[in-house]
Amino acid sequence: MSALLSVTCAVPAAGAVLTAALPAGSTEGRRRATKAVALGVSAVALVLAAVAAARFDPHGARYQLTESYSWIRSFGITFSLGVDGIGAVLALLTAVLVPVVMLASWHDADPAPATASDTATSDTATSEPATFENRRRTQGFFALILAVEAMVLVSFYATDVFVFYVFFEAMLIPMYFLIGGFGDRAGGPDSARQRSYAAVKFLLYNLLGGLVMLAAVIGLYVAAQDQGVGTFDLQTLTSAIADGRLQLGGTAEKALFLGFFFAFAVKAPLWPLHTWLPNAMGESTAGTAVLITAVVDKVGTFAMLRFCLGLFPDASKTFAPAILVLSLVGIVYGALLAIGQKDIKRLVAYASISHFGFIIMGIFAMTSQGQSGATLYMVNHGISTAAWMLVAGFLISRRGSRLIADYGGVQKVAPVLAGTFLIGGLATLSLPGLAPFVSEFLVLVGTFTRYPAIGIVATFGIVLAALYALLLYQRTMTGPVKEGVRSIPDLKVRELAVVAPLVALTILLGVYPKPLTDLVNPSVDATLSQVHRTDPAPAHPVTASSGGEQK
Repeated sequence: MSALLSVTCAVPAAGAVLTAALPAGSTEGRRRATKAVALGVSAVALVLAAVAAARFDPHGARYQLTESYSWIRSFGITFSLGVDGIGAVLALLTAVLVPVVMLASWHDADPAPATASDTATSDTATSEPATFENRRRTQGFFALILAVEAMVLVSFYATDVFVFYVFFEAMLIPMYFLIGGFGDRAGGPDSARQRSYAAVKFLLYNLLGGLVMLAAVIGLYVAAQDQGVGTFDLQTLTSAIADGRLQLGGTAEKALFLGFFFAFAVKAPLWPLHTWLPNAMGESTAGTAVLITAVVDKVGTFAMLRFCLGLFPDASKTFAPAILVLSLVGIVYGALLAIGQKDIKRLVAYASISHFGFIIMGIFAMTSQGQSGATLYMVNHGISTAAWMLVAGFLISRRGSRLIADYGGVQKVAPVLAGTFLIGGLATLSLPGLAPFVSEFLVLVGTFTRYPAIGIVATFGIVLAALYALLLYQRTMTGPVKEGVRSIPDLKVRELAVVAPLVALTILLGVYPKPLTDLVNPSVDATLSQVHRTDPAPAHPVTASSGGEQK
């Protein structure tokens, strides 16, 4: 039994404890040492996650590198880990983004400078009340990021339903403190209250979803126990469902499915359960906003594939049309609200709501193209949105404002910053040649083959994406240079080190996505077989004939 997955999860967890225990950052040297330790731990986790992904054999068993340790024996709960192709790529995405976020957030937890003259560049912070400075301890900030990473990795690797639930909920705690305690310093005089509101709203929404899911988890165990399958082990449960040893029944299965799906739809987030996201992303630092939308929220869409479809195949097919409609509304609604935003970070948040609509649509279209596209979309959205949001964060930290109207002509004073911001925006609108285009194309094709009307309407989301992405660039980067923009410096070496790998991955996966599709496709096929779905036959198949004509 390999221990690679548990070690991969344990490294950031131990790193979080170590970082939190380091001496308070009262001097620049101590703060720098704390950051170096946290960054080093995240780099080790990245290497381990990459090794796990490399050791996964797409042609082997569905779950590999499995581990199982007895935990609560009387209830059949084991700390069981295993990785499939989908979990492998999403864990690798998490491990890639965390060190990038740390490097981008290098000064986000530093004490605020005493003078306004120190706030000219993104390597410093805007002045704020001394009562808040004491809560911005460097070791606490970076320890919380590592804690989030550890819990997300366990969620992607967990093959025990109860273990997944525990970490699915536990990750809310460090995220709450990252939003409320280390929020955006460009939020204005009322920013502390707004941060607190955003953090509480995030916590309450997700706790509500978690409580509903807890009831469903208990209900699943009771139903399984009554039929002699008293366990939370995912592989045992799915096998029992497949061979008929566990029959949940129509009404019970639907109720349990809705309990699981509600929690995942809040986390994702799916319209109309999305309203916490714009507040949380708007009031967070740029790095925390990336953790929310590119890392934590992906657990929700991943869980729809692994748990909703795997445990409740008949209910998934029953509710699929309704979920597709909600996804379609989310695509159009999120894009329309993004167009009307005055705040840069809230615009990115509403754009993400639209993108999550595409992801969920691909999952519940229940075609191989749709689900492969949805999985790729999770990865590509994480990379492209991270690039877009982090460059936006660099811009906001320089000007001290999130309002679009406060910018103009940035490309004339900071051309590299403007160029990378443009690449992030073009990726967001799924420009061919960039990574999101591949995944969005697969989702639309996969949806159209089974639900043509929904696929056609969803294409309007692409048009709206072009509007909000290009309008944002036009209003902030082009035109005459506004007074407050004249002194904005271009990207520095550290910031280039943050953006360069994200831009490179966006281009590489746009022209050569095969390494990801090779990992993902076998797991997608296994998921479709669980719900007894096959791809629809072409409406006008071409058959072999002596004349080679179409019949």
